[in-house]
Amino acid sequence: MPHKNPSEPSRSGSNPLSRLIFASRWLQLPLYLGLILAQGVYVFQFWKELVHLIEAAFGNQHALDILVQSIGYKSNAPVTGLNETVIMLVVLGLIDVVMISNLLIMVIVGGYETFVSRLNLEGHPDQPEWLDHVNASVLKVKLATAIIGISSIHLLKTFINAENYSDKVLLWQTVIHVAFLFSAIAIATADRIMHPVPAAPHGGAGH
Repeated sequence: MPHKNPSEPSRSGSNPLSRLIFASRWLQLPLYLGLILAQGVYVFQFWKELVHLIEAAFGNQHALDILVQSIGYKSNAPVTGLNETVIMLVVLGLIDVVMISNLLIMVIVGGYETFVSRLNLEGHPDQPEWLDHVNASVLKVKLATAIIGISSIHLLKTFINAENYSDKVLLWQTVIHVAFLFSAIAIATADRIMHPVPAAPHGGAGH
């Protein structure tokens, strides 16, 4: 009769409660599916704004009015055509949508891989570069960096359209952005302390 190594984990020894608790991770699956639907909404919003921008470029006043209202742009004179400020605000809005979509991809793919189940993408030509070493700590740092990028876009849009915002709004948006920045630095520093990078080995023996 073969001898069983006591150091090997026994699957048959796990009790029903342990299996139930471990299987509870699948409760997160509907959350990630919902984020996929949210990604679809962002794609639709991106193309809708882009179509309005193209129509406004060809002189469609109705599309221009929709764009001006969506970006919160106000002017003393009626806006009868695209100007540099309107184009810049619309393009920044499109970039904002793309960056939020990238954030959703990181949460969906990285979160599912880390907390629910393996995706088994090893060797796949389209595997994201960051996925082969993703864990909870790496995911936190990447999400914090993505949030800083999104906050930067929002802050830039506010400064471009600063005449339509009060000084209080400008101040608080700047303070919130700086808070995001320091939070990301703190997360990255804590991750570096908890998971130090091993020192590179020295070269071979001297000649």
